[in-house]
Amino acid sequence: MTNEKLKMWWETARPKTLPLALASIFTGSALAYWAKPETFNGVVMGLCLLTTVLLQVLSNFANDYGDHQKGTDTEERIGPLRGIQKGGISAVELKWGLIFMVVASFISGCFLIGMAYESLIDLFAFALLGILAIVAAITYTMGAKPYGYMGLGDISVLVFFGLLGVGGTYYLQTHSVDSHIILPAIGSGLLASAVLNINNLRDIEQDAKAGKNTLAVRLGAHKGRLYHCIILSLAALCYLLFALTTATSWGNYLFLLAFPLLVKHAIFVYRSQEPRALRPMLAQMSMISLFTNLLFSLGLLIS
Repeated sequence: MTNEKLKMWWETARPKTLPLALASIFTGSALAYWAKPETFNGVVMGLCLLTTVLLQVLSNFANDYGDHQKGTDTEERIGPLRGIQKGGISAVELKWGLIFMVVASFISGCFLIGMAYESLIDLFAFALLGILAIVAAITYTMGAKPYGYMGLGDISVLVFFGLLGVGGTYYLQTHSVDSHIILPAIGSGLLASAVLNINNLRDIEQDAKAGKNTLAVRLGAHKGRLYHCIILSLAALCYLLFALTTATSWGNYLFLLAFPLLVKHAIFVYRSQEPRALRPMLAQMSMISLFTNLLFSLGLLIS
């Protein structure tokens, strides 16, 4: 395989979105160590990270393949062109790449469950959740009725990068369900939803023409930008409320260092009338999400 081909596959994996896969796992793991350090398992954390990254790449491959099949991505697209749009990767090759990622995600998930489960209920529950995660990654833009084309992508991201990403990681470490993790789980999910919303705001005109009715298309550009500010504010509030109700030292407020970045980002997005101006904001929002969760996690560890 040539270097140019490898570059095409790397672009199709969308490395700028991968911090989202890491953020929820770091947060869930930190919460688990903070709550029950005696049950923490580094191997389980590593397998959680690997499985989530593989699922994220699978989702990105499926997104490009589904949009290509439906003719959504054209030369008018503002976002960066991927391998299949440039002609560097054929539809057949991307389909095989998809199949490979499904298998890799499944195998990694099996190792994770095998390492972490303590009961048959754990085994069956997480096997079902793993299958649902694979199906959700594929059907975002693929199939007869892809949910991404119906404006349901934001809910899916909130669930898988928030409630299940953080909550599932926490449970696999502690084998308990505790209400105090809900706020940071929602916060993590909302930050991930903000990354998707940037993508949808950037491509709003092309998506509308292609009949891809994302939430941004349904809301319209102005309300979509306002929605972006709202979910960032709610995410910040979730982390803050968690700290106010559980803090034992100054370290629990370390995540506040990320708030100026969130505010600056929100102001820029709200003021941006031209979708093309949002192109660099996706990578920025992804890194802000990771930075916020890392600071939150570090604060838990040092507190």
